[in-house]
Amino acid sequence: MKVLVCGGAGYVGTHTCVELLENGYQVIVLDNLSNSRYSSLERVQEITGKKLTFIQADMLDRLALEDVFQAHQISAVIHFAGLKAVAESVKLPIKYYQNNISGTLTLLDVMSQAGCKDIVFSSSATVYGAPQVLPIKENAPLFSINPYGTSKLIIENILQDIIAADRGWNISILRYFNPVGAHESALIGEEPNGIPNNLVPYICQVAAGKIDKLSIFGGDYPTKDGTGVRDYIHVVDLAKGHIKALTRLEQEPGCIIHNLGTGIGYSVLEIVAAMKKASGIDIPYQIVDRRRGDIAACFSDPTLAREELNWVAEKNVEQMCEDSWKWQISNNKTKHL
Repeated sequence: MKVLVCGGAGYVGTHTCVELLENGYQVIVLDNLSNSRYSSLERVQEITGKKLTFIQADMLDRLALEDVFQAHQISAVIHFAGLKAVAESVKLPIKYYQNNISGTLTLLDVMSQAGCKDIVFSSSATVYGAPQVLPIKENAPLFSINPYGTSKLIIENILQDIIAADRGWNISILRYFNPVGAHESALIGEEPNGIPNNLVPYICQVAAGKIDKLSIFGGDYPTKDGTGVRDYIHVVDLAKGHIKALTRLEQEPGCIIHNLGTGIGYSVLEIVAAMKKASGIDIPYQIVDRRRGDIAACFSDPTLAREELNWVAEKNVEQMCEDSWKWQISNNKTKHL
């Protein structure tokens, strides 16, 4: 079975490619490499001992997409491609809507013309906005408070409209929480261009001496220690969830929506403490003003994924931080070591 992985050279994409290859799928990756590197895909092949096909192209390039579907008998698509920084989306909403929504519409139209109607979509817990009830179930009210989340929510609505109009589609929407960690081999992990947008890689670079200190945005939230609380999930567990979703679509067609999270909320300061333990290095930090678009707490109820996908997150926060630090010291020079 051939699977097209859009955005497959990125953080979650590469880890999912590993799981796909190890589960016998043929993998074709389409990525514009705007925030990723081809070398990560070389490492995917090193980990698995299997080959994949890489095509450098943008989803907004309709002709390139048509060429991919004409050249390969693709059975399903996993869609990771898109801009994903919440803070940046607040500053650049047009860029986010143009890239994320227009790119997805182009992909879906080309898929339809090619007769490929199975898709797993990488959505986000940001579609829940500022949740009124925790933990968050899939039937919670949806309301985004930043352009990134809005783009995800609009795409979810598009997908559900599509399947309502054409029952030939099979769609899995995975709302995942905060992916962290790295592959146990330390060959692939999160490697953003420039200053990291996400907490754990930022902390790793502070511990490595690349950044002076961590800025914690908000210390007066109504949480256990005043800092934001999130549901952190190991990226390998998350990747395995995509395999489970593909399997479910093969067995029971339709449209399915699942949270992928651990169900446990950790504060920023708790993650700082866990990274200090994993690295053996103090993490200097300062509390600064809250960011627009951030919320106090967000963590999942993953029950439905366990019941319907037979999926559960297996790795704890200590393993997430240990693997993140192992990736950092294996692939980046540090001032401390």
